[in-house]
Amino acid sequence: MSKFTEKKSYRSLYDEEIGQLVHQGCSSTDWSLVRVSNDFIPDNVENCKLTGHIRLNSFSQTVELIGGITFKAGIYNAWLHNCEVGKNALIHNVRSYIANYNIGEGVIIHNVTTVAVDGETTFGNGIRVETINEGGGREIPIYDHLSTHVAYMMALYRHRPKLVEALVQMVDEYSGYVKNDVGVIGAHSRIINCNTILNVKMGPATVVDGGKKLKNGSINSNFEAPVEIGEGVIMEDFIVCSGSRVTDATLVSKCFIGQGCILDKHYSAVNSLFFANCQGFHGEACSIFAGPYTVTHHKSTLLIAGMYSFLNAGSGSNQSNHLYKLGPIHQGIMERGAKTTSDSYVLWPSRIGAFSLVMGRHYKHSDTTDFPFSYLIESKDESILVPAINLKSIGTIRDSQKWPKRDNRKDSNLLDLINFNLLSPYTIQKMMNGRKKLKAIRKTSGEFASEYSYEKMKIEKKALDRGIDLYEMAIWKFLGNSLITRLQGKEYKNDDEIRKTMKKDTALGVGLWVDLSGLICPYEALNNLLKSIEDKVITSLEEVNSALTALHKNYYNYEWTWAHDVLGRYYCRKPEDFTAEDVIDIVEKWKGSVLGIDRLLYEDAQKEFSLTKMTGFGVDGQNGDREMDFTQVRGEFEENVTVKAIKVHMETKERLGDELINRMKKTISKRVHVNQD
Repeated sequence: MSKFTEKKSYRSLYDEEIGQLVHQGCSSTDWSLVRVSNDFIPDNVENCKLTGHIRLNSFSQTVELIGGITFKAGIYNAWLHNCEVGKNALIHNVRSYIANYNIGEGVIIHNVTTVAVDGETTFGNGIRVETINEGGGREIPIYDHLSTHVAYMMALYRHRPKLVEALVQMVDEYSGYVKNDVGVIGAHSRIINCNTILNVKMGPATVVDGGKKLKNGSINSNFEAPVEIGEGVIMEDFIVCSGSRVTDATLVSKCFIGQGCILDKHYSAVNSLFFANCQGFHGEACSIFAGPYTVTHHKSTLLIAGMYSFLNAGSGSNQSNHLYKLGPIHQGIMERGAKTTSDSYVLWPSRIGAFSLVMGRHYKHSDTTDFPFSYLIESKDESILVPAINLKSIGTIRDSQKWPKRDNRKDSNLLDLINFNLLSPYTIQKMMNGRKKLKAIRKTSGEFASEYSYEKMKIEKKALDRGIDLYEMAIWKFLGNSLITRLQGKEYKNDDEIRKTMKKDTALGVGLWVDLSGLICPYEALNNLLKSIEDKVITSLEEVNSALTALHKNYYNYEWTWAHDVLGRYYCRKPEDFTAEDVIDIVEKWKGSVLGIDRLLYEDAQKEFSLTKMTGFGVDGQNGDREMDFTQVRGEFEENVTVKAIKVHMETKERLGDELINRMKKTISKRVHVNQD
């Protein structure tokens, strides 16, 4: 017990106390190694074997178990070896023993077999998880405070070995810091009806109820966001973060489970990372990087050797890396917001663009990264690309609304920094690339072709033409949003004042933008951080997290720099030369785009209330009963929450645009008045 620290004074047992303990069925190989708090009374210690160094506090309160059963705090029917037991803890009915643990105040340990630390351990910290690629090469050493962004850098920036080496060294140093031969069970935790718990540390308020085997891990629970481990769960080489729940015979091996996650209903995961608010029910995961809000709820769904975020995986979704000759080396990426339909299949390696839908089975290696908000559909063994179509899907808007509302994280210290924006420089730059490619395809193949080919995919003419228009609308929507936000809330006397307001706050933001699995930022700013790590200017994980937080907080400053640059190129006029008339022209384009997209969304929502969608309603009814039944179940179209949100959005945006236009007209009037004078 060399690594126990004496946080309070303990005394030796009095002879009469030893006598009472012996009378109550207790024994010790050396009573001199048993020390107690000054207010200790031996009344509630019965049928116990105490070996090694023991520290006991007082037991004076009553503990309530499930079903209203009350129990006096204390130690009953247990063997403790090298343990410290906090005030008013209850340890009852330990079938084997508890060894090498610091047990916090108010802890309940009831009906367990073995709870032990065996030699020095890092409690899961430093375990290498073979994420994304089953064949290795992207191993991530997990640790208590791992964020999806640090994991992203370690997994995907292997082309920068100095960076990866520096980050891995930081994790190894942290793992050495937490290494111990004594475990901790945090205050007011409950460990009930469990079999084996070996080399596991637990934060305060942890609940482990019915766990079958937990080996070599950390449960980072706290009072703000407790962790629950449920019945039949088997976990080995793991870290579970605050606010998460792992229950119902889930199997976990070599996994990191981030904040607010739920793994339930016999889910199985190996060599995988799950970050904020992921959910896994029934199915299985193998070597996946599950960024924030990766969700899979179906028994037949397999996620394998891929990277995802904001994913909704349909039943029977599957990816395959088995067409290989050198081992399972293939991998894939589904960018943020991707969805898969029931029975979808994608052959790795492939890369699916942001906010895209995959339907059917795709046996050719697809890359749609420059076509976000698209459909990839199977037809007669061909992969059909429908560019930009998800921009007019009401489902996309509903998803963007639900993600912030479904944030399960209650911890005041959030590990993952999440940007929920649908339209950002990250997605708009891809739309600009996609629009350019679509126009080039049309030009090369001819205006009158009925179908086009691109990278082993087919694009129908109607879909290509519509994709160009939808991307155009989305680009102007984003650029207008940025301009209006920049110029809001101020009267301008002249064009110079407009130009002054439009000046960039920072030079960073121009060029390529990246999505660090939830954190959206310009690559230039990220690269400064990466260089600082490589050059040993940043040497600790705390400094890395602080720098990432700064990137996240500066998003809108960076966004304006990017929008400022793109406005100049896209509008064919430098913002330094903008006049009030230019602002009005851009806002009119913006209004047309925003209202145009909203009308498309409104029409798409109406389809959900069509007569076709009423099939199966009003069974056995006549004369309008079907419509009435549908209304009772689904509600009125105009009263739907998402529909109402679209209408409010249209009205708000139109007012916002008109208000800026009116201010610009005043500026023009002032200019005319000055010129006349």
